[in-house]
Amino acid sequence: MKTEVNPQDTNSPMLVVTLTKTFDESKLNRTLLTQALIKFLAGIILTGLLVFLPAGSFAYWQGWLLMGVLFVPMFIAGIFIFVKNPELLRKRLNAKEKESEQKAVVALSGLLFLISFVTAGLNWRFNWWMLPDLAVWTATGLFILSYILYAEVLRETVLAADLHGYKEYQARVNYKLIPFIW
Repeated sequence: MKTEVNPQDTNSPMLVVTLTKTFDESKLNRTLLTQALIKFLAGIILTGLLVFLPAGSFAYWQGWLLMGVLFVPMFIAGIFIFVKNPELLRKRLNAKEKESEQKAVVALSGLLFLISFVTAGLNWRFNWWMLPDLAVWTATGLFILSYILYAEVLRETVLAADLHGYKEYQARVNYKLIPFIW
């Protein structure tokens, strides 16, 4: 005697397993989305404080421009990763550098960003050195162009991770951020 499982049968073990898996994945994705949004909003708030407190005003239009070109593409890239490869987003949100050289690069980058944002706000407040609007818009265009290049790298990363699995891809792509730090 052969027993077959009917997927239409609500008492079917196959259906229960499928529903449980879907529910668990949905719960994990909801948690991931919440974690990503919290970090994103914290980044907006922190950057806003670093830019607008030293500027002493919200009338600092270049600060708003910076916030826009920094966070709008970041949000779009985050949605792309969330939809295409949630595991990659999870890894990126929980990334902790293991190598001392990479830890140093991340720490110095963070310090550089902190100094840059605070200095930009102070520069606007005290009129130390004002760039012509053309220079501001040109720099904005270059910034957006760099984000487009980043998006292409991100797309290739997601595709490679989909094709080969993230762990295998990560093992094959072992590079340093700065060539002279080995």
